[in-house]
Amino acid sequence: MVLDSLSDSLKGIIRKISGSSYIDKDTIKEVSKEIQRALLKADVNVKLVLRLTKTLEERAMNEKPPAGMTDQDYIIKIIYDELLKILGQNVNFELRPQTIMLVGLYGNGKTTTAGKLARFFIKKGFSTALIAADVHRPGAYEQLYQIAKEVNAQFYGEKDEKNALKIVKNGLNATDAKIKIIDTSGRDSLDEDLIKEVREIKESVKPDNVLFVLDATMGQQAGPQAKTLNDAVSISGVIITKMDGTGKGGGALSAVAEINSPVYFIGTGEHMDDIEIFNPKKFLSRLLGMGDIDALMEAVKETNFTEEEAEESLEKLMSGKFNLKDMYDVWEKFSKPGLLKKIFGSLPLAAMPGGDKINENQIDEANEKLQLYRVILDSMTYEELENPDILNPKRIRRIGIGSGKGENNVRALLKEYRAMKNNMKMIKGNRNFKKMLKASIKSGNFSLDDIN
Repeated sequence: MVLDSLSDSLKGIIRKISGSSYIDKDTIKEVSKEIQRALLKADVNVKLVLRLTKTLEERAMNEKPPAGMTDQDYIIKIIYDELLKILGQNVNFELRPQTIMLVGLYGNGKTTTAGKLARFFIKKGFSTALIAADVHRPGAYEQLYQIAKEVNAQFYGEKDEKNALKIVKNGLNATDAKIKIIDTSGRDSLDEDLIKEVREIKESVKPDNVLFVLDATMGQQAGPQAKTLNDAVSISGVIITKMDGTGKGGGALSAVAEINSPVYFIGTGEHMDDIEIFNPKKFLSRLLGMGDIDALMEAVKETNFTEEEAEESLEKLMSGKFNLKDMYDVWEKFSKPGLLKKIFGSLPLAAMPGGDKINENQIDEANEKLQLYRVILDSMTYEELENPDILNPKRIRRIGIGSGKGENNVRALLKEYRAMKNNMKMIKGNRNFKKMLKASIKSGNFSLDDIN
């Protein structure tokens, strides 16, 4: 994923701060330098990086943490606050009848994004029309036509017409759709002809929103390009595409900061449904390893846990009274395909053993173990499930034979069980994480603001 490298670096910095016995001037300076290196490596604009870290240092050295918050936690909060300024505040995209004009360079995914937006609005109950105003790229008309058919949107285009403004005017007059999306031309680089064309369309039809479609994998050139387009047409918001790619991503973040426009949507894949509303706080929380509690709770809902069951399981885990029967019940609910991936991707670092990143191979292995261990647990008596301490070598041998999985796998299960209890001890004292889980279980509507 885009920004994975930056995320790994920032998580390492957060772990270092959390593990520090005290915070002094030298620690702050070192943290600032490490953040600089991480951001610059990710292609974030140099001036932006220096401005951010200067403010971070000044705040860390001059501000005092509020009562009840440690110096370490407050430094992490300052890092969170300053990085959030790059991403911008959460601004909800208005779901109302409107005309949207998409602008951007060739190859950034404007046409595909037009289709994704159309699908998004159609699912929200709005009739939607796509207008093919890219008169320069070969195949642009046909591509948008096919996309419109795929997402069940209206389509307007004039295949042999080269006057983009004429097409847009005719298209707007030809449809009564509530949402009208204009797919404009792009170029390999910004030139006067492109700027003139998009400016004429903007000034003539006065769209409600001008959205800049930006490739997440672009480098340092993203900022200047965003500024040039913003000067020409006053960009009202940004859509970042290819967030499922492997680029550095810092250039896109720099561009967003350059024009001070909110990111409304992000593209997360190749399919028409792979678009989602962007929430900067949730995005940054996951980037820093603080987790995504809303996503975690959505995943937990898929297990069909009731509020009472979730609360009871949490209390048992935290208290150390969790036995094999409880573990079996939890694993049975979490055995839905793909569910573990969602959950591990949403957990804060504090909940991970040693704060390590969980990769897909590990999740696949966990799923396989889950199925293996459920078979073993099925071979245990109720007494053994309730009281694992009675599992002596004789009982382990019987369970290994009865399950057909062997003694080694039975012992491995018990080792996993004990590790699970030990790992929960690691976060038992983490009041913030426990508070997040409990509040989310009860209300289903919890955010980082509640602990900051």
